[in-house]
Amino acid sequence: MEEYTFLREMADSYGLLALFVFFIGVVIWVFRPGSTKTYEDSADIPFRHDDKPADEEDGK
Repeated sequence: MEEYTFLREMADSYGLLALFVFFIGVVIWVFRPGSTKTYEDSADIPFRHDDKPADEEDGK
């Protein structure tokens, strides 16, 4: 078997497996129970000045 063909087959099979495992790891990391507070705080950034308009210094 030619070296390029062998390396190509390895990259196709194990590369796909590695990227799939990485994707599953990221999904688990994002949806873990302890991350809710962090993401809720980030999601509320647009609503921090909901009760009054932002100061002119904040808008620039």
